Formats: sequence, C-alpha cells, structure tokens
Amino acid sequence: MITFTDEDLAICVAAFREHGNKQAAADALGMTRDSMRRRLARAAERGMLGTEPVLPGYAIQSIASKQGDAWVRQTREHGEVFAVPAGQSIKGISALVDPEGREVLKWVKTGAERTPIDWAAQLQEAFKNYEPKGYPLAPPDLTTLPTGRRLTFTPLPDLHVGLKAWAGETGTNWDLTIAERVISEAIDELVSRTPPSKRAIVLGGGDLLHSDTNENKTARSGNVLDVDGRYDKCLDVAERLVVRAIDAHLLRHELVTVRILKGNHDEHAAVAVAHFLKGHYRNEPRVTVDTDASLFFWYRFGRVMIGATHGHEAKIRDMPAIMAHRRAEDWGATKFRYIHGFHLHHSAKFATEGGGCISEVHQTPTPQDAWHYGSGFLSGRSLQSITYDAFMGEVGRTRVAIVDGMPPEAANDNEPINERSVG
Repeated sequence: MITFTDEDLAICVAAFREHGNKQAAADALGMTRDSMRRRLARAAERGMLGTEPVLPGYAIQSIASKQGDAWVRQTREHGEVFAVPAGQSIKGISALVDPEGREVLKWVKTGAERTPIDWAAQLQEAFKNYEPKGYPLAPPDLTTLPTGRRLTFTPLPDLHVGLKAWAGETGTNWDLTIAERVISEAIDELVSRTPPSKRAIVLGGGDLLHSDTNENKTARSGNVLDVDGRYDKCLDVAERLVVRAIDAHLLRHELVTVRILKGNHDEHAAVAVAHFLKGHYRNEPRVTVDTDASLFFWYRFGRVMIGATHGHEAKIRDMPAIMAHRRAEDWGATKFRYIHGFHLHHSAKFATEGGGCISEVHQTPTPQDAWHYGSGFLSGRSLQSITYDAFMGEVGRTRVAIVDGMPPEAANDNEPINERSVG
C-alpha cells in the first residue's frame, strides 16, 4: 500500500502554496497532477491546510464557519491506497455510486492466484473418471497391409468447446454435455472407418475452445460469446476430446504426431492443451507432441508436403506462396502439396492443382451460435480423415457427417427411399 508521511505531504503543501495550483506544484516536484491531488486531499484530511488539530485516527470531512467561528466535522480516517496482496489477484469489483454516478464506496474481492500445482490438481480431477488404455499401447498389426507408405491426416476443426446454442434461436441445442457426446461419437466412427496406416497426424485446427477466459469475449474484438459453463469446465472437456482422438488413433496407427494450432478464440488455451498433451503422453513412445509456438504447421512425407494454419492471420489463399518461400527445399523435393485451413467453418477450396498446391478449408462438427446463425451463414458439419500415399498423394478420404433432426425412418436401414429420375 502507498503510505504518505506528514513530511511527504508538507512538501506538497508548500509547493502548492508557492505555485498557486496543483499542476504547477506537480511539475515542480516531478510528479503527475493526479499524484499531487491525492497528496493534497490527504493533507487536508490531516488538517495541514488549516484547522488543527485532528484527532488521532480521524480525518477532516468538512468545515463550516460563522463570523470567524468554525465547526469541524471529523470521521474515522480512511486507510491507505489499496494494493492487491502478493500471491492474489482481483476476482471482482462492486461499487456504490451517488445519484450523479460518482463512486462513493468500492468493494474489491481478491483470491489466491492459481499455481502450477492448482492446474495439476484440476487436470487430475478432469481425468479421475477417465479410463485410459494401459500405456504404452501395443501397436496394431500392420504387417499384412501396405501401410508403411501411408499417412493418415485427421484435423479437429474449430470444435469451439463451450459454445452454447438454443434451438429457439439457432435450430439446434448445444452445450458442453451435447458437444462431448456428439463429437466423441463422431471421432470413434471416423477412426473405425479410416484405413490403418503406419503414421497418423492429429491436428487441432485452432479454436478448440469457444472462449479463452471467463470473460466470455473474443480477445481482440471483444465480441460477447454464448458460453456454457466456466472456463475450467470447458478446458476439461476439450482436453478429454483431444485425448480420446489420440487414443483412438493409437489403436489404428503405429505412430501418431499431434499438433494444436492457435486460433483467434483460444490463443492461450491452445498452448496449455499442447503442453498438457506432452506431459500426458510422456511415457508413450508412439506419440510425438509438437509444441511449436508458431501459427503454422509443416510436414513432409515422401513426395507429399502438408501445411496448415487456422486462418485468422495468414489467409488460406496466400498459404501456397508462404509454403513455397518458407519451405523452398521441401517444395522443390515434393510433387503433391496440400494446405489445410479452418476459421471459416465451411468447406471451401481456394486453389487448383495448376498452382502447385491444393488449399482447402474444413467444416466444423459444431453448430452455429446465435450470431453466426442470425448473420445468415450457411455450412454443413462434419469430421474427416485423409489418407496420403508417400508417392501418390491423396488416395482416400473418410467423412462423418453430423446432421441434427434426422427423420425417424433413417434409423431403419431397410426403410424404402423415395427416388425418381430428375431431368
């Protein structure tokens, strides 16, 4: 706390009387006008600008006079300027204001800052009911399949864990519970239908979380977000979903590389999740967690070159040129080049093979929030994996579509389908 001694205040009072105003006095003493104002106010409370003495522990609040006689009203002296105690941070502020909106009283609520031990306890709590496979897992039997020159690429695009949607506004209900169930089922189906390969990449495409803090706003634009639950709960679900995807790949592929890209919604959470995964799989020799801090992912596999970025900074249409310049040696040594982007939430391709690189944007499995729905954006929902051959490029693709409101007859595979020729 800032403590003003009588000697400090006396110097300010003398300067104020000499120069006649607060600004000139502040300039003379090399301090700000606001600092001078606070010191003069404190000096007045102690009677140093007139009307002494002041009772110990009290401060002058007002002075009234009548023909030379003065009435001095004294009340309990306020404390010193509040400073947040060491090891704590501000959790909330409440204020009492007068009819003109001026602050009368303020309540500042603080709490102990979270330590690495606290984060470790949170992660332990998040996984207390999770039943992982025994690490290290036995690799799948790939000896009878031509998988050595195959690579499976599985993006986790814009999951926006924590997004809250109400069917009355968006046509779809969505919260943490629904998200974990639907996305987990889609991951399991996708991996089970994907051909096995020796190598696999699980790429978090950015915006793994919908909000990066408990303020539930985008960091840069300050847009208010519809979020289900506190930040810690959202982080727990996001971590479980990524671990589920990696564990599923370990049962299907021999070696798994993991990278979590930053997006505009999760610049801090992406770093936390990446380092959590690195610790979680520290004893699994078949998993490599890439914690590169850049916004780009590059991977060369034989004659195949793969690049990726979220898309909120570098635009997807510009990525081929970025790849050619920053990875010139890899560009020259490869024949099949692919760029993967996210951020837009809908499927799109920005370049043809004629430019030497195919760039595409992936759909998200998550529905729209109220803002995107109200703005008229249209997009499907899906998860997919792509199989690359080291010498032939893309050779296969598996897609799991996510559709809300399936008709009842869709549950019966033998139900007759209305069909007719059109044209």
